Amino acid sequence: MNAELDTIRTVLLKSYDGLPYHLKACLLYLAIFPEDYKISLTRLVWRWIAEGYSREVCGKSSYEIAESYFMDLIRRSMVLPSRLSRHGEKEFDSCQLYDIIREIVISKSMEESLVFRLEQGCTLNSQVRTRHLSVSKNWKGDQSEFESTVDLSRVRSITIFGKWRPFFVSDKMRLLRVLDLEGTSGLVDHHLKHIGKLFHLRYLSLRGCHGIYHLPGSLCNLRQLQTLDVRGTNIFKLPKSIMKLRKLQHVRARGVGSTDECVYQEYPDEVPKLMRNKLCMLTSSLAGFCVACCAPQLLKECMSIDGDTNRRDVCTACCCSYLPMQLTRRSARGLAVPRGIHRLKALHTLGVVNVSRRKAALREIARLTGLRKLGVTCVDESNSGELCSALASLSCLESLLAQSEGKPGLFGCLDGLSSPPENLGSLKLYGNLVKLPAWIDGGLKNLAKLKLRSSRITDHDAAIQVLGSLPNLALLHLRKESFEGEEVHLRFSGGSFQTLMVLELSSPGKLKSVGFEEGAAPKLELLEYCGQPEEDAVSKENNGDQIEEAPSVWLFSGLAFLGSLKEVVLKGGDYKNDFVRNVYYQLQSNPRRPLLKMD
Repeated sequence: MNAELDTIRTVLLKSYDGLPYHLKACLLYLAIFPEDYKISLTRLVWRWIAEGYSREVCGKSSYEIAESYFMDLIRRSMVLPSRLSRHGEKEFDSCQLYDIIREIVISKSMEESLVFRLEQGCTLNSQVRTRHLSVSKNWKGDQSEFESTVDLSRVRSITIFGKWRPFFVSDKMRLLRVLDLEGTSGLVDHHLKHIGKLFHLRYLSLRGCHGIYHLPGSLCNLRQLQTLDVRGTNIFKLPKSIMKLRKLQHVRARGVGSTDECVYQEYPDEVPKLMRNKLCMLTSSLAGFCVACCAPQLLKECMSIDGDTNRRDVCTACCCSYLPMQLTRRSARGLAVPRGIHRLKALHTLGVVNVSRRKAALREIARLTGLRKLGVTCVDESNSGELCSALASLSCLESLLAQSEGKPGLFGCLDGLSSPPENLGSLKLYGNLVKLPAWIDGGLKNLAKLKLRSSRITDHDAAIQVLGSLPNLALLHLRKESFEGEEVHLRFSGGSFQTLMVLELSSPGKLKSVGFEEGAAPKLELLEYCGQPEEDAVSKENNGDQIEEAPSVWLFSGLAFLGSLKEVVLKGGDYKNDFVRNVYYQLQSNPRRPLLKMD
């Protein structure tokens, strides 16, 4: 067995030696991540760009070049492709290292002083000189050990896995380009106070750091910053100082929980009527401020703030997040952008932006003509005109999220757009639509991904017919209350959905039946259902196993016609045996014998 492993290792070493220089660097970079860690494609690509591994060449963007490196490593079988989400826009959206390749990568990266992993139990005779420092979750050392182990003056990137320590970022890191704190626990506002001293920083990720409520004013010193990821934090708005970051390309934000929902709009309906009075809201908010200043520990516990917080952190959380949302009744989702956002001409990604209080923000966004990905929340009748005008101006836009919970929601808000961006490939509409915008029919030739949630569409047949005619639609997600009515019947007629590969149905309404006719969705590979079938759709008795005698009573029909189907996944819910059995027998009738999974 050892001889076989040695042979495999020798072959892999030859494969590594045969890699071009740029791919060797990209592969060794993966030594940063822990064993069995799923590395997000987007995170990796943005980091490679920040490190200078990818640059614009012959009209191709640095992102496209970095993506091609990722795919090249997959084609050469140097990394194991995987998916963080079943519903990603790409075939692969993440990767892992094979165990034996990981051993080679770690060994080579240390030989070349490229990556050093600080782990519990590692002992060294001299200080390590490395470009990329990765601090493992199990490392328990102190500041003295940290500074004596690594020559911090040479570190270009630091990635923290586990709990934050204040000494992890030092003034000595003068060459630092990447600060990746994604998922780090215990990080609070005052820990970022001196981040502005990292003048060469290009990538800053605070994703999933729930103790962060405010970005420091010193952020304006990061003139080289390209990527700012604050998804999953409690940051309510961007500071005005961000206007000085003219090289900023990607700003990603979303509220804690990452569900994309705009829940705070409906919050006043859930509190006592007395509290909806503006004077009472103001009084209660000021009381909260007094508690924050006088008894910060009490408010810290009430707001579930983790980490080594001080009085200022608690006051910042109260003043920069809690109080503004109370006083303006603004959504807890999305990010308020400052005036002058249009000056950031390098922006490619912006979202999710809360547009509930400032229509001028949409007029400024319209001037970001290089924008490729945009997310806006709390769209309504008052700002819909500005939104449609902005979308008409963004000719490079490839991805759009528009959301507004409750009623009237998105109803009529997108009708003012006569011609959508030509390159739009991903569209997410979350909110009360009632009917699909007219421009979806025939106006989205490049649309590959569509998600609808809480859209409450009433004409089910017309909507399915329009969606079925989209020439490049590969992923369709119909989520919570996508359709409204006493009975929802979805019929996929023959010849429709010719390019569809993934269909997700997650409580899309009072779903009675989903029928596939012969010739429908010929490329569908994955069907995922989450919900509880209507009682009368599964409760009728059947004679033995001859379920096909009463097909009209079952939720799904025609699964045997789906010639490319690989997998049906039933998620959530307590499915009755006869329902599951019916799906199973239909799949057994399918020549490809697709898998049935219960998740």
